[in-house]
Amino acid sequence: MFRFFETLVDPYAHTAEADVPPARLWPFLRDYSRPFKRAFVWAGVTAVIVAVVEIWLLSYMGRLVDLLSTSEPGAFLAENGVELTLVALFILVLRPGLQSLNTLLLNNAILPNFGTHMRWRAHNHVLRQSVGWFENDFAGRIANRIMQAPPAAGEAVFQVFDAIAFAIAYLVGAAILLWGADPRLVLPLLGWLVLYGLLVRWTIARVGPASKASSDARSMTTGRVVDAYSNIHSVKLFAHEGRELEYARDAIEQTRATFQREMRIFTIMDVALVVLNGLLIVGVVGWAIALWVNGAASVGVVAAATALVLRLNAMTGWIMWALTSFFRSLGVVEEGMETIAQPITLRDRPDAKPLQLERGAITFDAVTHHYGGGKGGVTNLSLSIAPGEKVGLIGRSGAGKSTLVKLLLRFYDPEQGRILIDGQDITRITQDSLRHAIGMVQQDSSLLHRSVADNIRYGRADASDADLAAAANKAQAHDFILDLADPEGRQGYAAQVGERGVKLSGGQRQRVALARVILKDAPILVLDEATSALDSEVEAAIQDTLYGMMEGKTVIAIAHRLSTIAAMDRILVIDDGRIIEDGTHDDLLAQGGLYASFWGRQSGGFIDADALQGAAE
Repeated sequence: MFRFFETLVDPYAHTAEADVPPARLWPFLRDYSRPFKRAFVWAGVTAVIVAVVEIWLLSYMGRLVDLLSTSEPGAFLAENGVELTLVALFILVLRPGLQSLNTLLLNNAILPNFGTHMRWRAHNHVLRQSVGWFENDFAGRIANRIMQAPPAAGEAVFQVFDAIAFAIAYLVGAAILLWGADPRLVLPLLGWLVLYGLLVRWTIARVGPASKASSDARSMTTGRVVDAYSNIHSVKLFAHEGRELEYARDAIEQTRATFQREMRIFTIMDVALVVLNGLLIVGVVGWAIALWVNGAASVGVVAAATALVLRLNAMTGWIMWALTSFFRSLGVVEEGMETIAQPITLRDRPDAKPLQLERGAITFDAVTHHYGGGKGGVTNLSLSIAPGEKVGLIGRSGAGKSTLVKLLLRFYDPEQGRILIDGQDITRITQDSLRHAIGMVQQDSSLLHRSVADNIRYGRADASDADLAAAANKAQAHDFILDLADPEGRQGYAAQVGERGVKLSGGQRQRVALARVILKDAPILVLDEATSALDSEVEAAIQDTLYGMMEGKTVIAIAHRLSTIAAMDRILVIDDGRIIEDGTHDDLLAQGGLYASFWGRQSGGFIDADALQGAAE
């Protein structure tokens, strides 16, 4: 039985990916609710039926009182036994069945699957965002919104069918019941309902914004805390635990203040509700007694009216809490939408085709990109790299080297100009096919918090264990990998490397990253300070491997250690976003320009930062 309801909706069912999701709350929720339409209909119908049954039971209690007051005890069962038996069977069998159906739909078909569906789609959407999008926010805040919004949306859906639909049906049924007993009994109920509606309106108008502010504050707190944990080495290195605590305290205090404002609303609501419910009880019960005194109502009517308003008295707090919880949850969803509903700004064109890479020629055609500002990046840069050519890039920090690589990988689109690979504009090909064709080793090779094997296999998902070991051997990583062990007892290639690979040394991380790129074996290779984390002995050991990796590939290598790029086919000196020198190592030395100055002044094979700055000026 559970399995049937749990599989009624597939939370991972394919849905069309929207590059521009609905920006308003209700269209957003409607879009995410499409797979659940049938389940929602049945949940609403069963909620109404359950409410009708509850009203009928109260009505029948009034009938039972009248039967008891007008029948002789000895003849009561003989006259009413069949009716009472049928009612008992209904209460014992059919009523639990209806209630169980409603509960199974809510608890087993909708709640687990709705949150899962929303989180799955939200994660899918966020993963499609550009690198630049992630660079503009806290990873912790993004993750918090992905985790926080789906359960809030699920809670809102639950309240709609568990409380709101039930409450509406119950109130309508209560009015019909009182009208049937005596139309005048409806008047105090209607008066109370108007006041109750005004209280609901006042509460809802304040709960939504207060909840959104509270949720935003919680996300900020999470972002700051995760930022400290992610950079714990820097925190410890500079002895800034106290500073980080203060930084987090500001956000934590903001969270407390917003939560206090939210709770004030609920306190006012609770006090006002007690007063309103007192008016309801006195109004309806008092009027029913007055009608009975004047002979216009039976004892059963008084009993049914009393039971009804006492039940409403118990329900109103629940209904109000359900309504406020509903709108409070919507506030959390709205806060989450600030991340989940952001449009994908860097996307494949509708007619984008896979890259047809035949030779590996790369062309930068008058490319300009300054990240939306006036400084940094590259300016009107044109460059042609022949198939299989090895090009080295040097320049001071901020000169534009990394920008060039990010544009090639299409982490950003250039503000002006275009980039071609084998004559194909990279904005007209699919991003996945572009990045499959490029292997890159970065200076900061952070790893996934998974096993060594998983990290290396990231280069080629279908690689065998033998392929992994061969790539690790070429990267001089196989031996140290076999010696690894994690706290859970996993060893060798199965050992976990920790978040961002923190359980490995910098050199070990770099060699695992090299193994990953060796395994990928892409036709275009980008090396961004690929050996900077290696000691001289290891670097010397894998130089042959690096040059072997480059064989037959188009290569772009960024380096401050000039000896690592001296043997390249061409070396480009970039300064202030422009190429100012272009030639072989010998040609550039002969020119006596900046490259010659860097070469002459470097210490230990590295560019002297002060000399570089002075030469550039």
